[in-house]
Amino acid sequence: MGHKVRETSKAQHLRMTTMPIPGLVIKLAVPTIISMLVTAIYSTADTFFVSKLGTSASAAVGVVFSIMALFQAIGFTFGTGAASIISRKLGTHDVGSASRYASTSFFLALGSGTLFALYGLSSLDSFILKLGATETILPYAKSYAMYILLGAPIMCTSFVMNTALRAEGKAAFAMVGLVTGAILNIVLDPIFIFTFNLGISGAAIATLISQSISFSILLSFFVFRKSSIRIRFRNISRRPREYAEILSLGTPSLFRQGLASIATVALNVAASLYGDAAVAAMSIVGRTFMVVLSVIVGLGQGFMPVSGYNFGAKNYARVKEAFWFTVKVGLAITAVMSLIGFIMAPEIIASFRKEDADVIAIGTFAMRLQFSFLILQPLFVSTNMLFQSTGHAVRASFLASNRQGLYFLPLIFILPRLFGLRGVEITQPISDILSFLTCIPFLYFFMRKLTELEKEKI
Repeated sequence: MGHKVRETSKAQHLRMTTMPIPGLVIKLAVPTIISMLVTAIYSTADTFFVSKLGTSASAAVGVVFSIMALFQAIGFTFGTGAASIISRKLGTHDVGSASRYASTSFFLALGSGTLFALYGLSSLDSFILKLGATETILPYAKSYAMYILLGAPIMCTSFVMNTALRAEGKAAFAMVGLVTGAILNIVLDPIFIFTFNLGISGAAIATLISQSISFSILLSFFVFRKSSIRIRFRNISRRPREYAEILSLGTPSLFRQGLASIATVALNVAASLYGDAAVAAMSIVGRTFMVVLSVIVGLGQGFMPVSGYNFGAKNYARVKEAFWFTVKVGLAITAVMSLIGFIMAPEIIASFRKEDADVIAIGTFAMRLQFSFLILQPLFVSTNMLFQSTGHAVRASFLASNRQGLYFLPLIFILPRLFGLRGVEITQPISDILSFLTCIPFLYFFMRKLTELEKEKI
């Protein structure tokens, strides 16, 4: 069995370091894009079906989404922190170390998710109000959040397994686990909400069941050795340095996802001053934009193992080629999506809540603004993932913190005070512009460094 694993690892290494870049990135990115796209769609599906229950119910999903973003932050912090190392360890044929980092990150996520669930459930009312719920939104948000919190441990660990499989270059396996759960969620939502008459609780129960199925499928790939990586309790690292490595390289994801959660809370609090319609509208815009952005992030996630593998193998020219190919494909995709999103904004918002004219008006303006600057996303998302996949944790962390942290959080407190509701609507686009401008000098100097490293090899 050990010989078979070594042979599989060697074949994988050869593929990752010699296969033509366009085909390799696309092969890894397509399953990841499908995974993230379907995951984003089923999150949006919750908003879509729950919106039929009323504006306050629709807003409640947006409030609770910040909790799910925290689960992603936990899972991706440990998962991508380990994945960066896993790719480079596999690039040097060190399967044992890769398994140790994967196991350590899995159990860190399991413990963290459990602690988070216990905290949230023990103080549910105050917890939900802190997330930006109004008194009219609170009952719906509580009914939804209770079941979501119960699923915290499996959601956090599912993200770890997903990133570990992608780091190994087996994005198709990761896709199967996530897509199965997501499709099941979309099917179960209307059944639990309307047929069983469970209301917003039905949407949360559907999510919990679906996430449990997804977790089981992902875990089976490791249990039945479809992966060369072994996730076992006995493989947990006893070396403090390795925990520090995981956390250091996972910090960009913590900033990216954690700050996204905090930004969602800040946005909900700012929007709540203008009523439930404003919270609902911004929630719908956020879910819709997340579906579009998931394509760009999924493309970048397909790029990351290629970058990590080849950086570890000192194939710097392939790292550069993979990066620019990813950016070009991303630009082509966002150009088309920007046009569609801008033109169709009123119809998209109305499909969620056509009964509320205020929701449509607020959402249309905000959506058109965000889609106007969507084309900036491929460069700064790919730049952040380039630094993360090559082990440059500090720079990756800084860039990851910009969009939803260093720029968004100050702006969401300043702009609404200056421009009222319009300030809420323009905060994200301005943050995107500033994030794009910030990444350019970082990218320029890193690309110059890669060119110098190439010359040293000659």
